[in-house]
This record gives sequence, structure tokens and C-alpha cells, in this order.
Amino acid sequence: MAKKGSRVQVIMECTEHKTSGLPGTSRYITTKNKKNTPERLELKKYNPILKKVTVHKEIK
Repeated sequence: MAKKGSRVQVIMECTEHKTSGLPGTSRYITTKNKKNTPERLELKKYNPILKKVTVHKEIK
């Protein structure tokens, strides 16, 4: 049986990596509750290409 609820899967992408010009992307997949947080998420996550913690924003 499928789960019912307002949790959705979202993709997080690094904002600093886009401006750095380096090849590749840093993306994470997580879930959020649409009712509690209708706006886009912003979390600090580790970027293995830049080797530091950066801000990741929701893209989908």
C-alpha cells in the first residue's frame, strides 16, 4: 500500500559550485513536508568537489 501524506522528495544543488566554473555538480536528495515548508529549502551540506560545506538550494 502506498503512503499517503504531504512529504515530497526534493533535489538540493550547490549554489557555490555553479559560480566556480568547475566541472560536475553536487546534489543531494531529501524529503520535506509541503504543508510546513511551502517555500524552497536551503541547507548547508558538504560539497565533495570543493571539499567544504556550502549552501544547497532546492531545485525541483
